[in-house]
Amino acid sequence: MSEQIHYTLQARDAEYELIPIAIDQKLAVLVWSPLAGGLLSGKYRRTKQVEGTRQMAGWNEPPVRDENALWAVVDELVAIGEAHKVSAAQIALAWLLGRPAVTSLIIGGRTEAQFRDNLACVNVKLSADERARLDEVSLPPLIYPYWHQSWTAKDRFGPADLALHAPFLK
Repeated sequence: MSEQIHYTLQARDAEYELIPIAIDQKLAVLVWSPLAGGLLSGKYRRTKQVEGTRQMAGWNEPPVRDENALWAVVDELVAIGEAHKVSAAQIALAWLLGRPAVTSLIIGGRTEAQFRDNLACVNVKLSADERARLDEVSLPPLIYPYWHQSWTAKDRFGPADLALHAPFLK
């Protein structure tokens, strides 16, 4: 069994409940729109918009709640991609494939080159430091009851709890 969810470096809301329940119930996670509608591909930048695309035509899915945070994530993806000599998209997809419970990604593209680039993410091996940089720049805030749990129950966390809480326990 699996759950099919939206989960990206831009939108990590699934870590509040969907990823922990998948871990707890031993469900596979199939991620749709892993590049956030292309926002994490690297072609969109803080200072560069691409004409003739869905984003420029007013497409607002997924919603971007914090544009500065989005561009910080993209900047980090591009920097890590340059170090690996691969696209930001490959870095974003490789990060997702290394997340707990994630077993597969539903990728999309307009061209064969985009599909080939996306598929090449399986050859990218991110270091622990690179994963930590991506985790830090995209970390969702601990909302209630999770901030309370991190203060009062961290000695009782299991694997499902750690899917959300691990970065906050450092």
